[in-house]
Amino acid sequence: MALNFDLDTYLNQLKQLVNIDCGTSTPSGIAKIADVLTPMFEQIGFHVERFQLHNDAGPCLKITNKPDAQFYDVMLSGHMDTVFPEGTVANRPMTYDDEKAYGPGVTDMKSGILSAWYALQAMTLEELDRLSIVVALNCDEEIGSLYSREWLESIARQSRQVLVCEASRPTGNLIRSRKGNAKYELEFHGVASHAGSALADGISAIYELSHWSLAIRDMVNLSTGTTMNVGVIEGGMAVNVVPDYAKAIVDLRFWNTEEAEAIDKTLREMAKNPFEKGASVTVNHVTFKPSMQPTADTEALITLVSEEADKLAITYGWEDAGGGSDGNFTAALGIPTLDGFGPMGAGFHSDKEYLLIHSIQPRIQLLANVLKRI
Repeated sequence: MALNFDLDTYLNQLKQLVNIDCGTSTPSGIAKIADVLTPMFEQIGFHVERFQLHNDAGPCLKITNKPDAQFYDVMLSGHMDTVFPEGTVANRPMTYDDEKAYGPGVTDMKSGILSAWYALQAMTLEELDRLSIVVALNCDEEIGSLYSREWLESIARQSRQVLVCEASRPTGNLIRSRKGNAKYELEFHGVASHAGSALADGISAIYELSHWSLAIRDMVNLSTGTTMNVGVIEGGMAVNVVPDYAKAIVDLRFWNTEEAEAIDKTLREMAKNPFEKGASVTVNHVTFKPSMQPTADTEALITLVSEEADKLAITYGWEDAGGGSDGNFTAALGIPTLDGFGPMGAGFHSDKEYLLIHSIQPRIQLLANVLKRI
């Protein structure tokens, strides 16, 4: 079946999705996205099941052409949430020119979801009869899929392979691997005292935090790609008071999970032996996402996708990305996973986010052709 595509129609559909405030912390907005998508997928013959995994989260959607299937030939993965707070759409709704479309979530990842819908339409009845396809759209990817990880993994375990419909890079690159990442909240406790008359009686939580910041800097190993960043700090109540509390939020990125585990052990050992006598430290491991590494089966899938991209004369390459996606979770289960099947774009998580309009139709065609080959 030929791809049925009209750019103006696509952009109007995309505008409808982008112009809904649907940050992870706005579950009502995510529900509105689900309300828009449900009849769209039902219209093309797919069954849609809605899951409410937590009261603080929006809904998730499981979409399939074979609701009774026990196993799926392929899982398409995407997320309905963005990082943006309520009110963002009012300030900068979707706009576009001849080259780019702009707006909150335009490429991360409303265009990827919409393009998956178009790619599924391009499949023939015979192909849909032969294949079992599932689309998993979650509500909280932007906070590490805190509520939906187990749900995603349960669907992935039933799937032969996973294609993540996050954006491809502006270079045209798709993504073969992603770094793992973790977030730590470190809390430092000391003893408050007057900074003028009783300085020696105090124990500074901020001094303890400072020691830790320098120690964390020394844990960075650029040669292996293990990086750490003390990105947010807070503490103290007044300039004339020795601070009894401080907090740091730390980002960890890694290719090698064993290195990440070693750093976790080091942080916990450090907490047992504070730098400042009398201080105490609590290490809170808030999120963890394993690295996405290709296997031999993944390499075979890369070959298939590359062949289809070559047939379409698409400019592409295979990239090892520093940022994570839900593909990290599915790959860690040993399931062949590739990422970047949405249209090309960049500027994620900022007001500079954009989608390259010329890439929309070719990337839909690539995804459709890959699905036909699976």
